[in-house]
Amino acid sequence: MSRFVRPGHQAQANAFVPLPIKDGVAPSYLWITETLAGGMLRFLCERFPDVSPEGWTARLARGEVVDAEGRALAADSHVRQGMRIWYYRELEEPETPIPFEEKVLFQDEHLLVADKPHFLPTIPTGRFLHETLLVRLKRQYDLPHLTPIHRLDRETAGVVIFSHNPATRGKYQSLFQKRAIRKVYEALAAPIAGRAFPFTYRSRMVDGEKFFVMKEEAGEPNSETLVELIEERGKVARYRLHPHTGRKHQLRLHMASLGAPILNDAFYPVALPCKGDDFSAPLQLLARSIAFDDPLTGEPREFASERALDWP
Repeated sequence: MSRFVRPGHQAQANAFVPLPIKDGVAPSYLWITETLAGGMLRFLCERFPDVSPEGWTARLARGEVVDAEGRALAADSHVRQGMRIWYYRELEEPETPIPFEEKVLFQDEHLLVADKPHFLPTIPTGRFLHETLLVRLKRQYDLPHLTPIHRLDRETAGVVIFSHNPATRGKYQSLFQKRAIRKVYEALAAPIAGRAFPFTYRSRMVDGEKFFVMKEEAGEPNSETLVELIEERGKVARYRLHPHTGRKHQLRLHMASLGAPILNDAFYPVALPCKGDDFSAPLQLLARSIAFDDPLTGEPREFASERALDWP
């Protein structure tokens, strides 16, 4: 089996891309690191076993698998070390429409800020391709270089910032790398007893036994969240959460560890069976706002979600 590097769904903006964006989907590519016998169709079928041979045969026939110069590859094309192959990611099964709409909060020549609904993935992954925030926005606004500067879980709603200007993207990305972004979330969960608010919760987070969850272990903390209480209504409280670090599922795990898992959380404290396309119980976690000093102008900027959590 060939080894390869697959850097994502879109090349750097200043690189030559031999396939155009197709219905909002940018082409993907991979590098071949060893010469293989058997031809291109055999290689693709072995490399991507979830795609049927008929599917790859059809893509090759349509000229949608090409080399770095844009030359269409055939089923019997040689697989050579150093080749770069471009293709479109496709799904074998029809996608389930996600019946919730995003809203664009702001757009200028550098950024686009969207208000993401629950259940909509930020980027293509797994069984989601067209029903993702990135592809929807690319298709609607015709922005070929649109790229999220950060991401939200599929289950989380709220503010997501995209760059669509490659010349300035690095300056905005560096804000997240330097932790110069002020992010505020809201969540609904059970009341937390025995705590004086606000308080800071710290823990050491590591990958869990299941690839999609995190866990805590003893040791030097690597995650930190400031927890504020906004209001209580009976057995449910609304919290304002300030993540000072950006670990995967940090807020979800921290709240569960405090004895107040976020309402409708299917991962914490226990990973439940997959609910598939059940949209009846959204995770009650909202990326309420993002604020920062603009790296181009120095002016303070803040973007806030217009969504609200659902009290039970």
